[in-house]
Amino acid sequence: EATAVREKEAEAFAKEKAEDDANIAAMQKAIAALERGMAGGFLQTATAPVLRRIVQGSEAIEDSDRQQLLAFLSGDARYAPASGQITGILKQMLETMEKDLAEATAQEEAAIKSYEELMAAKAKEVEALTAAIESKTKLIGELGVA
Repeated sequence: EATAVREKEAEAFAKEKAEDDANIAAMQKAIAALERGMAGGFLQTATAPVLRRIVQGSEAIEDSDRQQLLAFLSGDARYAPASGQITGILKQMLETMEKDLAEATAQEEAAIKSYEELMAAKAKEVEALTAAIESKTKLIGELGVA
């Protein structure tokens, strides 16, 4: 039962980590493009829709920042990255995403350690019980012979 639970947890973490890694990579590409002054080119890449999805689903930013980012990602010229606002918001989101991933990774590592400790304890318990059964079986055999 513990193994099944652990496998489900590991599967959920792997899925979350893969998604987080992809989102972080998209965010890093966006920030790099904006810092190089390539906002227009960035908006034409496949990363822009990914970033739009991240922004829409993020609970880590305020609505006003979300509206600015979505307007920028829609190609609204009023939100030029030269102001640094867009880049600043993205950097803040990236920092939050990286922190969240680090926390999730730490929790996964703790869960793995806990599972391994549980399995080791259970193995020792089985070993002790097996020895007790063998001892009692031997004793019963000796009493039956006597």
